[in-house]
Amino acid sequence: MKAVVLAGGKGTRLAPYTKILPKPMMPIGDLPILEILLRQMKRAGIDEAILTVGHLAELMQAFFQNGERFGLPIRYSFEEQPLGTAGPLALVEGLDATFLVTNGDVLTNLDLRNLIDFHRAEGGVATIAMHERKIKIDLGVIQRNGGNAIIGYIEKPTYEFHVSMGIYVFEPRVLAHIPRGQYFDFPDLVLRLIEQRERVIGYPFDGYWQDLGRADDYEQAIQEFETLRPQILGEG
Repeated sequence: MKAVVLAGGKGTRLAPYTKILPKPMMPIGDLPILEILLRQMKRAGIDEAILTVGHLAELMQAFFQNGERFGLPIRYSFEEQPLGTAGPLALVEGLDATFLVTNGDVLTNLDLRNLIDFHRAEGGVATIAMHERKIKIDLGVIQRNGGNAIIGYIEKPTYEFHVSMGIYVFEPRVLAHIPRGQYFDFPDLVLRLIEQRERVIGYPFDGYWQDLGRADDYEQAIQEFETLRPQILGEG
């Protein structure tokens, strides 16, 4: 089974760090984020990882090479121009069976094998790993009737959402819905699949997950990693 790691973004929200390092190479403890993902993939039985690269690609190639020292074959798919989050998949050769896709900046103790098994059991064309997030609004929220008349007032509410973890399992036929060589994001792909009456599944996960796109989330992940390291890396 193949896994695609989306590693071509510029990581602008983590600047200035990402001016000299691609975001997937930012360190968490003593390891780059991407190495943590690769170790999790190997443990889940992934046979090959394909890195979609663009920004500072040569640094990732120099460090990860062909994956021999990680025990997981690695190859590279190059973006000459930014193609969004889903667009790079159209350029990857050999995705002819169920495959995993993940952002290159995700820290989680999600068991990828469980996610893959869930996808196969549900029989969908796509499965999105999802996490519940609670957003507190520290202000009074005014409800209107569509004009200026106020019909409700909620003091400092908390809203709950299920958010994408940036980890997916796909069947090969999703590739037919991705335009080749064009900028195309995952929300566009999901909406297109739904429009075409394809079965898209959500996999609820209540364990540890942190998106590392922002500096404050990255700093928090560094602090939490040492405690969670055995769960994240399957050590011990």
